[in-house]
Amino acid sequence: MLAYVLRRVLAAIPVMGVVALFVFLLLRLTPGDPAAIIAGDTATPAQLEAIRTSLGLDKPIPVQFLTWISQLAHGDLGTSLISKTPVTTLIGQRLGPTLNLALVTMVLSILIAVPMGVLAAWKHGTLIDNLVMALCVLGFSVPVFVIGYVLIQVFAINLRWFPVQGFSTIANGIGPFAQRATLPAFTLASIYVALIARMTRASLLDVLGEDYIRTARAKGVGERIVLFRHALRNSAVPILTVIGTGFALLISGVVVTESVFNIPGLGRLIVDAVLARDYPVIQGLILLTSGIYVFINLMVDLSYSLLDPRIRY
Repeated sequence: MLAYVLRRVLAAIPVMGVVALFVFLLLRLTPGDPAAIIAGDTATPAQLEAIRTSLGLDKPIPVQFLTWISQLAHGDLGTSLISKTPVTTLIGQRLGPTLNLALVTMVLSILIAVPMGVLAAWKHGTLIDNLVMALCVLGFSVPVFVIGYVLIQVFAINLRWFPVQGFSTIANGIGPFAQRATLPAFTLASIYVALIARMTRASLLDVLGEDYIRTARAKGVGERIVLFRHALRNSAVPILTVIGTGFALLISGVVVTESVFNIPGLGRLIVDAVLARDYPVIQGLILLTSGIYVFINLMVDLSYSLLDPRIRY
């Protein structure tokens, strides 16, 4: 068990190293001069050169990379070229709304999708199964921003049950938080409910044909116990993989939803940084989302040893 954990942890380190190198080279080799962005259109060549020197852009790329890695080792992601604010501060200000929205979305998706997938597998080939699969196809097919605007029109404008836009933290109260998080969470959940439900159905269908399931039924074990205690538990590995990957994607992929609902999260920060070519902020955000993705996948891998004892060996 310990050897498996160490192997997975050590395997994640070079992945982050490759990501860091890729991010550094990608942004250094793209068109655009950060000095010109900072100084403006009226800057003189001397002013541009002074800014490049202060940012270290006049040094060779290998030297820039080593300097950047050294700063990362000390937890310094640099300073925004536009706001002059440390990148870690900007990320800290925006991480809360995105993380809260991702958690609510994933919990909501699991509570809806897993029972849907179990029901579809149990009623395989019936009208219920076809209806669940049709809803999953609809969830995959309709763009997120369309679902968001429809929910706003129906529940915020027509019925006035929820605010149109904005976000409130849990510190301000569960009620205000739930009011402002419900519509964005349901908007994002439309995709992940479809994904998790399809995976749950497919995994259960594979397990329900096993001999031990037929034996349990022959012994008179109740269908609910067969489905949830035996079948669902033994099909949990692929479902857990989809859930973990989906949560990682939520952290980095809420740009459209945050824009539609005017949520001040990482998605909005990514858009602003890209439009302004704020290289340090872009680098910090890519590293953060990549690190979260690697960490969650590592946690999913480690959980396999709890779900499947064979991995211990």
